[in-house]
Amino acid sequence: MLTGAGISADSGVPTFRGTDGLWKNFRAEDLATPEAFERDPRLVWEWYNWRRELIATKQPNSAHKAIVELERRSPNFWLITQNVDGLHRDAGSQKLSEIHGNIWKVRCTGCGLVENNRNVPIAILPSCADCGSLLRPHIVWFGESLFVEDLDCCSRALRQCDVLLVIGTSGVVHPAAGFASIAKQAGAFVAEVNLDPTPQSALVDISLQGRAKDLVPLLLDPA
Repeated sequence: MLTGAGISADSGVPTFRGTDGLWKNFRAEDLATPEAFERDPRLVWEWYNWRRELIATKQPNSAHKAIVELERRSPNFWLITQNVDGLHRDAGSQKLSEIHGNIWKVRCTGCGLVENNRNVPIAILPSCADCGSLLRPHIVWFGESLFVEDLDCCSRALRQCDVLLVIGTSGVVHPAAGFASIAKQAGAFVAEVNLDPTPQSALVDISLQGRAKDLVPLLLDPA
């Protein structure tokens, strides 16, 4: 499975891009960059704290829970998510790659240690307990490459899968925008669930328009 912002939107999580991401007249694209963090880490952390406080009020929806059940039923299941809100983990997903990171994890800019951190609000500016260096959100920012281990895991899963279900993603953000093509070329049946048609709709075997929370649970009992 590949999931995007659409599945989280059903839990009330905004996209944090475009008008949804506007905060104090800053756009997400202006804050989620290494350059912004180097220039003004306090500002960036204030924005991420605002996001964490908002996400902390949200709960996994029926689509998240259905995916957990599908994982339980299939020993070869793997979930790839572009979402950083942690709702898949909160629902109980264990076999997953969070390719854009997780907002509830922090990474030390000095020693590189990655840790869970659910503090709301988070101390600004947070520092590493081991070396005292500044912490940053464990997020893949604009201009940064995805983690190599995640890319390798995704590549294996996509090339070996029999079925790929693409849920709530616009199909325009790379490299995830190319994942359906990889699976399709490897012989997989590819299905899409999204509110609106996407650039991938003509490629997939079936495209269903609707909300993830309504359609994904139907996979548990197709009859």
